[in-house]
Amino acid sequence: EKDMTDFERIKGYYRCFNEDGRLSADASGRFEYEMTMKILTKYMPEKGTVLDLGGASGAYAFPLAEMGYNVYLADLSEDLINIAKEKASKIENCNVVSCDVVNATDLSRYADGSFDAVLFMGPLYHLLEESERNAAVKEVYRVLKKGGIVFAAFIPYLSGSIGVAERLVYHPGQVDRENLKKVFETGKFVNAVKEGFQEGFYATSDYIEKLFADNGYVKKVIRSIRGFAYNKEDFFSNVRPDMKEDVIELIETTSEMKEIVEMCGHAMYVGVK
Repeated sequence: EKDMTDFERIKGYYRCFNEDGRLSADASGRFEYEMTMKILTKYMPEKGTVLDLGGASGAYAFPLAEMGYNVYLADLSEDLINIAKEKASKIENCNVVSCDVVNATDLSRYADGSFDAVLFMGPLYHLLEESERNAAVKEVYRVLKKGGIVFAAFIPYLSGSIGVAERLVYHPGQVDRENLKKVFETGKFVNAVKEGFQEGFYATSDYIEKLFADNGYVKKVIRSIRGFAYNKEDFFSNVRPDMKEDVIELIETTSEMKEIVEMCGHAMYVGVK
């Protein structure tokens, strides 16, 4: 059965959602941001042009622009893009070149081979239908230069499905017998009500690896972003300072273990065209 994504529902969710705030408000958001930046700086070219697709109001676009990259920000939400435009207008010689309302399945406003790197951190959380995922992954491939890097974030199947089961407690209205069963069977979550995260797609790392391989990418790494610190951020922020680097090192060295990838929140596929 086809489950096409309801983009209006997604826009509605992000209309009242503060992505910048999420990444700075608490220990878990700050840690996710820090670990994501670590991954980006490890695999990004020294300089170049970047598309931040699904980049909300620019939580990553602006820091990357400050580092000297030319960044094109694109998001489905007009509200978030307007916030980004406002931010960009206040920065002199801002390297955020453009902020556009774009659906990830159609990047026709960008020419072939335009980008050294594409941040694809968001669309795969939402695209419910196989055809939509393939369209987006193909489009990213098209706009990347040969040798260009994609950073694709996804919510792993077990992490996502178990998260939906947890919602039974925190947001009981959003989950009923039917959508709980469906998310475990298909990896697709469609919220029973209009509040909260609306539609989600949760994929195994094998699925993600195949999706990108089938579309011509060569994998560099699939890893967990926060690794075993996921949902243990309070513990992590209380690690004594002289041991913090040791723990980060351990998080990094275990971040590619399948068990960790599948169970520990957002994960990242890094691949090359």
